[in-house]
Amino acid sequence: MVRSYYEQGTHVVLVDVGHSYKGLCDMVNGYYFTYSEENPIRFNPFYIGEGDSLDTEKKESIKTLLLALWKKDDETFKRSEYVALSNAIGGYFEHLEQHPDLFPCFDSFYEFLKDVYVDVLLKDNVKEKDFDVNNFLYVLRPYYKGGEFDYLLNATENLNLLNEKLIVFELDNIKDHPILFPTVTIIIMQVFINKMRKLNGIRKMILIEEAWKALMKEGFAEYIKYLFKTVRKYFGEAVVVTQEVDDIISSPIVKQAIVNNSDCKILLDQSKYQNKFDQIQELLGLTDKERALVLSVNKANDPTKKYKEVFISLGGVLSKVYRVEVSLEEYLAYTTEQSEKVKVMEYAEKFGGDIRKGISALADEWREKSNNQSKERA
Repeated sequence: MVRSYYEQGTHVVLVDVGHSYKGLCDMVNGYYFTYSEENPIRFNPFYIGEGDSLDTEKKESIKTLLLALWKKDDETFKRSEYVALSNAIGGYFEHLEQHPDLFPCFDSFYEFLKDVYVDVLLKDNVKEKDFDVNNFLYVLRPYYKGGEFDYLLNATENLNLLNEKLIVFELDNIKDHPILFPTVTIIIMQVFINKMRKLNGIRKMILIEEAWKALMKEGFAEYIKYLFKTVRKYFGEAVVVTQEVDDIISSPIVKQAIVNNSDCKILLDQSKYQNKFDQIQELLGLTDKERALVLSVNKANDPTKKYKEVFISLGGVLSKVYRVEVSLEEYLAYTTEQSEKVKVMEYAEKFGGDIRKGISALADEWREKSNNQSKERA
C-alpha cells in the first residue's frame, strides 16, 4: 500500500520499530533515520531547505524543541522565557543573513546565544528571573560541539525533508532513551506538520507502525488526536498499524481519535482472535456480515497460487475480502525474514550495492531453482 501511494506521488512519513521498511526505503532512495553507535541519528531543525521558509510555524517548531530540551516534563515555562526564546530565534536568523559564511545548525545558534544574545539581554536589562540565559546554555551544552549529544541537531546531510517523498524514522534503538526519544518525537511531528501545511495539492501520509505504542508515553496521544481530526483538510492521511487491538483500547484518547475518525479499516488474518472477536467487532463497529467476511480470510485459499487475503471496509458502505499477491521481486524487497534480508543485501553487494539488481538476480536464481525442482518431480 505504501509503495502504491509513493508511486502516485504521495509524500510518506513512516514511524517504525523493527526495520520493516529498510528494503522499500533503499529501493526508492528514501531517507532512513535510525540510530547506531557508529552512525547516530542526526537532524537539523535550523536549516531552511528549498521550498521551505522561515515562517511563524518554523519558528514555533524550533521554540517547542528548545523548550523541550531545556525544561523537564513537569516544569512550566514563563511567558518571559517564551518571549526571550522567540527573540533569540529571530535574532539568530538575522545574524545568519549578515554572516552568510555561517552554517545554520544548533552549534552556530548556541554560539550566537553566548557571544551575541547575552549582550542583547544585558542591553535590554532582562533580569535573570525573567530569562536565565546561563542556565539555558548550561542545560543545552550537551547538544553543542564536544557534548554528549553534539551530533543530534547539527546534521549536514538529509536536510531538505520538506521535498523528500519517503522518510522512515526507525526508533527501535532509542525507544527507551530519555533524551533521544522525546527529541526525535518532536522532530517527527514537525516534519509531517510542515509537509501537511506547505505541500498544497500534494497528498501526504503519515504511517505510524508498532512504534506508536512507545510514542504514547511521551504525550504523543494528543498529537495523534490532532492529526486524525485535521489531516484530511490538508489532503493528507494518518494511518496507524497495530497487531494488538488491546493497545488501542488501553488509550482512551487514541481509541476515540483513531476509531471515530477512520473511515477505512483494513484487517489481516484474525484466526487467533476468533474466540474473542466480539470485542473487536464492537470496537471497530463491524456489522455481522463484515464479521463473517473478516473470519473467512485465508480459510479457503487456492493452493495453486501464492497469496494472502485481506479485509477492507470503506466507511462501512463497501466491505470486501481481496487477494493480495506480489511478484517475487516485490516479496524480496518487502521481506522482514532475517535470513532473506541478509541474502538480498549479499546479492546487492555483488552489484556494487545496487539493491534493484541484487533483487533481480536473486529472484531469477530462485525461479530457476523452483523450475528445476518442478522438472525433477515431473
